[in-house]
Amino acid sequence: MGLCALLVAAAPALTGAAAHAEGLRSWGVSMPGVPGDLNGLQALAEATGRAPAEVMWYAAWATVPDFPAADAARVAATGALPQVTWEPWDPSRGLRQSTYSLASIAAGKHDRYLARWADQVRAYGGPLVLRLAHEMNGSWYPWAEGVNGNKAGSYVKAWRHVHDVFAARGVHNVLWAWSPNVPYPGSTAFAGLYPGDAYVDRVALDGYNWADLQAGSTWQSFAEVFGAGITQLQALTSRPLFIGEVGCPEQGGDKAAWVRDMFATLAERPEIRGVVWFDHAKEADWRVDSSPASLAAFREGLASYS
Repeated sequence: MGLCALLVAAAPALTGAAAHAEGLRSWGVSMPGVPGDLNGLQALAEATGRAPAEVMWYAAWATVPDFPAADAARVAATGALPQVTWEPWDPSRGLRQSTYSLASIAAGKHDRYLARWADQVRAYGGPLVLRLAHEMNGSWYPWAEGVNGNKAGSYVKAWRHVHDVFAARGVHNVLWAWSPNVPYPGSTAFAGLYPGDAYVDRVALDGYNWADLQAGSTWQSFAEVFGAGITQLQALTSRPLFIGEVGCPEQGGDKAAWVRDMFATLAERPEIRGVVWFDHAKEADWRVDSSPASLAAFREGLASYS
């Protein structure tokens, strides 16, 4: 069964932009191949019994000169809301990239590029989530304050400038997603990084159960990963709350039990409007189907997630 057939079979449940408009909770995914190749997406939908309502991929400013309208349209045709994590950097050059400093963005040095994307997004016309410069409260991207010459307050100025370029060119089909990492000792406080409700349509948190994959990390439940960050976000804004990225490895604990607990927690936390699972084998095997038990837990959880 193809993606479109799966979506029809799932009626009358709404997906994608319709789900957002109706306030229903969405299940989303980021995975290899997307958006150019949707075969993996179709296989995941068939394996879990539920097609994702949001599909997220990454686009770096240095390597993606144009908005991929055709790819976004193919994703939208499956019933999913396209979401682009839009990254102002060259991924091959690390943290020190003066070309992509926050000051350079705010000063308009990338306006030709921004205007091209804005015009292309407007011409595309369909609803789109832009998750701009995510995990800005960490230290691992060149758009973080405290690295790459970026000073306090420069992130908000850069964000607002990008938003203003789109607004000036009449773009009305974008949902702007502000997506920090879950807070950790030494991370930058949310308050000084938030552009304001006038510039943000949704907020999201990125967080992973790192188990023993990092020095000093331990196995954490979904609630333990996100609880403190959600509390801080709710004190900052009433914008709709999403999980921007989440994953759990097989090593260090019982992934299937973790997934079942995640869906149980989501059932108790209706303020979390949607979740995007990081379906990649990267630092660990984060994939939904990293084991038969993990896949079974997802299929069970998604059957009742709404």
